[in-house]
Amino acid sequence: MKEVVRKKILEAVGKIYDGEVNSLNYTVEIPKKSENGDFATNIAFLLAKHLKKAPVRIAEDILENIDRSFFRHVEIAGGGFINFFIAYEEFYGFLEKILDDEANLVEKVNNPENVQVEFVSANPTGPLHIGHGRGAAFGDSLARILEAVGHNVHREYYINDAGNQMNKLGESIYARYMQIYDKNFAFPEDGYKGEYITKIALILQKKYGDTLLKKDEAIAVTLCKDEGKNYILEEIRSDLADFGVIFDEWFPEKRLYDKGKVEETLQYLKESGKIYELDSALWFKSTEFGDDKDRVLKKSDGELTYFASDIAYHKDKLERGFDKIIDVWGADHHGYVERMKGAIKALGAQENNLYIALVQMVSLVKSGEKMSMSTRAGEFVTLKWLIEEVGTDAARFFYLMRDINSQFEFDIDLAKSKTSDNPVYYVQYAHARVCSLFAKLEEKNMDVKLCKDLDRLVLKDEIEIIKKMYDFGNVVNQAAVNYQPHRIVYFLRELAGLFHTYYYNHAIIVEDDLSLTNARMTLSQAVGIVVRFGLSLLGVKAVKRM
Repeated sequence: MKEVVRKKILEAVGKIYDGEVNSLNYTVEIPKKSENGDFATNIAFLLAKHLKKAPVRIAEDILENIDRSFFRHVEIAGGGFINFFIAYEEFYGFLEKILDDEANLVEKVNNPENVQVEFVSANPTGPLHIGHGRGAAFGDSLARILEAVGHNVHREYYINDAGNQMNKLGESIYARYMQIYDKNFAFPEDGYKGEYITKIALILQKKYGDTLLKKDEAIAVTLCKDEGKNYILEEIRSDLADFGVIFDEWFPEKRLYDKGKVEETLQYLKESGKIYELDSALWFKSTEFGDDKDRVLKKSDGELTYFASDIAYHKDKLERGFDKIIDVWGADHHGYVERMKGAIKALGAQENNLYIALVQMVSLVKSGEKMSMSTRAGEFVTLKWLIEEVGTDAARFFYLMRDINSQFEFDIDLAKSKTSDNPVYYVQYAHARVCSLFAKLEEKNMDVKLCKDLDRLVLKDEIEIIKKMYDFGNVVNQAAVNYQPHRIVYFLRELAGLFHTYYYNHAIIVEDDLSLTNARMTLSQAVGIVVRFGLSLLGVKAVKRM
């Protein structure tokens, strides 16, 4: 709607001014007070020095030349500001469009891209914790939003199944298995101490009996590593499925080594002059790309670093034809960002081909107190526990309430409450309330005609609700462009608030006035559609009953 207003302004100004209008940096804004119009512009003030006329006179000239078919009223205020009041017919037409097809809520991008969103990607060395949950909610919601505006999105989980952390997993499980038969068997100092390690060891004992005792230790540790990895990955898949997150691909790091991708990447960088040898080690020239120091890719003993495989992985992403690569990392990886951006450029791509989202920490609050996140035994608060405690809908909604760049306190008691103080309950209740209105119509046997008699919608509360819904497409577009799912949450909370207020202050079903009921039920149905669509972008259900 703002773009339509802007276009009308440009057409009118073009008749009185032959200069470049966009260079004026004029604004078209929504006034703080609705009595000052739906939109207002300051363009007359910026044209004053060019046309050498008073702003109010220029505003008068603009109004003489503007196409008023889109407006019910246009006025000059404050010595030259122009206030625009949109014609109600435009709002009514919008309601008809979204009841016809909810796809009309969001405008598709002109040039859709192939976008890969890689998120969660936790090492398969233990269960997902609540920090992973925030990354999962963000990554999946972002993918949904990008799809909604027309991009082709590929969701991917990178399995770090190569390297020392996996060896440590195998050693830890093997030690717990051996302790079943010999309590004095030494547990590795830096081993994984969680209860889940003992659980896996018991599963292996049930499966293999005591046969691992007779195997060479290296062979037994490898078996424990592989079995442990498979078990943990299956748990991760299950937890994420319960959380509403399904990946298009689970990409194992091991594949890069098996297919020679890492060595191939090192050779590519060597030939392009982006790596050098020093002290028998291979170094990436990351300082050439803004990093504070060069980074090791292959150690002097020949061992490859994680950075080497990460570069190979991103080279593989580029080769698969993704226009945009989005990596969702924990905030503790902030020191890794510059070198990865440098690597992308070294691979011949543009820096803006890669976007790295850093997800800040989550803390839990219960009964007004911060919960302990971990114990000395290696246990921590898992995503599975959170889902069981508050449910998937509340967990996802709460995770997405704040920008990922800010730390977040997750209030368990609030998420479980059945009151209007609980934001997810408040928004879901708006949809349930719409459903209850239609249930009441059936009880009363009233034959309502949706999209009829819309000219009865003239109350300020009604127009404000329509204006808010009209802005939904812009909110989704901005959430997609800026990678900010929390914008959807803000919008839904505001829309729900407007609708609940309207519901309390006005009778929506008016038995002796079917015409008014037609109009108000159409408005309510539109609210239900927008809320359901918005919640779907967050991966949250729109319930029919609360």
